[in-house]
Amino acid sequence: MDKLDMMRIFVRIAEEGSFTGAASRLDIQTANASRAISQLESQLRTRLLHRSTRRLALTEAGQRYLDRCKRILECVDEAEAEAANARVDPSGRLRVHASPSFGQAYVVPTLVRYRESYPAVSIELTLSHHTPDIIEAGYDVMLQLSTTELPDSRLVSHRLGDVHNVLCAAPAYLNTHGVPRTAQDLEAHTCLQFVTTFLPRDRWHLHGPNGRETVAFPKAPVEINLPDALSVALREGIGIGALPMSTALAMFDRGELVRVLHEYRLQRLTAYAVHASRKYLDAKIKTFMDYLRETVPKALAADAQALCRAARLP
Repeated sequence: MDKLDMMRIFVRIAEEGSFTGAASRLDIQTANASRAISQLESQLRTRLLHRSTRRLALTEAGQRYLDRCKRILECVDEAEAEAANARVDPSGRLRVHASPSFGQAYVVPTLVRYRESYPAVSIELTLSHHTPDIIEAGYDVMLQLSTTELPDSRLVSHRLGDVHNVLCAAPAYLNTHGVPRTAQDLEAHTCLQFVTTFLPRDRWHLHGPNGRETVAFPKAPVEINLPDALSVALREGIGIGALPMSTALAMFDRGELVRVLHEYRLQRLTAYAVHASRKYLDAKIKTFMDYLRETVPKALAADAQALCRAARLP
């Protein structure tokens, strides 16, 4: 018999003052209650109860053990209730990982709305291009960008929508160096690379009127791993670069950049929200996933539509 079960039986016997009464309350056989106490005393090598035909009485060691058992069982009950409530009431720390540009544009606004609804949840958001092992790193939810469908695994993934990188440049650069009309025209321009783990460093895969075209270029004179930093370099007129649509749209609105080859899009990236298990899902993870599925697809669709109206040179 489990030690905790024996402790519960012992506490109930002490409270009821009889084996029969305790067995009835616990819905077990009286013999099983007696056997539990005998086994407990044998393991402890200590007598816990004085037994007679008329009454039961705790020994001095039994009284001390009873006090300890009550405190232990209270802690166990509290822990079980807390674990069970975790599936009902969102609370505790939620650890989230996302890439910098996607996280800043789409995850942070969701976090703000989520916290307004669930203030008992504290959130730790990590933004990096590195894709960690969600289980080993201890993340609850991971936002992942991929050029292909995620492979089947022990993880649960939800598709949120598509993200596009677009080519853009400062008007001053294009006025000086000319406007590329075809994908191959890019070979005559200075191309700045946005360095990520999911896009190649030495080429762009473009999708346009002629289908997929690949533009290879020698080592870029500038490689930057953060889109906000790359947008500053492009604004200064150093060349043509690829930016995530959320970053590019902000620059378009301010007139600092214009879209180049507006009929082309770079390799499509699909955004997924990933968590470790579908079974016994913690309430804070479930509710946050619900928020992501509600807000992020709408935001991605809105940005995609805004790209169609983006500033461009004729």
